[in-house]
Amino acid sequence: MITRCYLEITNICNLDCIFCPKTERVKRTLTPEEFDRLTERLRGEVKFLYFHLMGEPFLHKHLPHFIAVAREKGFIPVLTTNGTLLDKAQAVIEAAPHKVQISLHSHEGNAKDNLEGYVDSVMRFTKEAAARGVVVVLRLWNQGGYDSTNERLVDLVAQHLPRPWSERYYGWRLTDNVYLEYDRMFEWPDSNGQEYACEEAFCYALRNQIGVLCDGTVVPCCLDHNGDIPLGNLFEQSLDEILSSPRAKAMYDGFTRHEAVEPLCRRCGYMAVTKRFRK
Repeated sequence: MITRCYLEITNICNLDCIFCPKTERVKRTLTPEEFDRLTERLRGEVKFLYFHLMGEPFLHKHLPHFIAVAREKGFIPVLTTNGTLLDKAQAVIEAAPHKVQISLHSHEGNAKDNLEGYVDSVMRFTKEAAARGVVVVLRLWNQGGYDSTNERLVDLVAQHLPRPWSERYYGWRLTDNVYLEYDRMFEWPDSNGQEYACEEAFCYALRNQIGVLCDGTVVPCCLDHNGDIPLGNLFEQSLDEILSSPRAKAMYDGFTRHEAVEPLCRRCGYMAVTKRFRK
């Protein structure tokens, strides 16, 4: 079973983060019928269903319905958001996703003003969602990059959930169901970008994660933002057929040998620089 599938319900976003690679693909949003077809193909094959790859999922008017459908089909639904649309997210809380990850670094990544108002909105949502049993992870994935407001931002969060907090490996546990998580900023893989020298290349792509773009294209991981490694189309094929394709098998076997066979993988800063994947 695939642990995580990143199902892109829309590739449209309301922000223009300086660290985001964007996508050159045609703007598209899944219909409820398309979501049902794709999740039928994924049913029983995937554990956690992340409603994100590119795009802002809270822009989708059917998001609460999608969460409910995902739960009915046995998935554990997870959302990743920039946190700017949470004032209108009551129906999402009621739909009860398992976890919501809020990228706090998106605020500075857009040179936004009114940090206080942003944090107030995020924390109103966070406290209500956590009280309903939803896990909320506040993310600052910008260490060594656009992080000049981090100290002020964390102080503002502490006004809503006062310290002391319990320290964890990547951050803190603030209270029941609420976490603050740090990580290094990384370079997204780009087909025209720098190729890294990586003697021990390894990634969990196709082992415990895949991505499905909003046109049904299956890609190996959540960082293939332009669909540079298309393995098949879930509207037209079963997941087993796609993962058994020669290209998918070559990629899987390559990582077994600690070799990145795809050019995009050899340009992945997340694998080569942050060294998050080791086996």
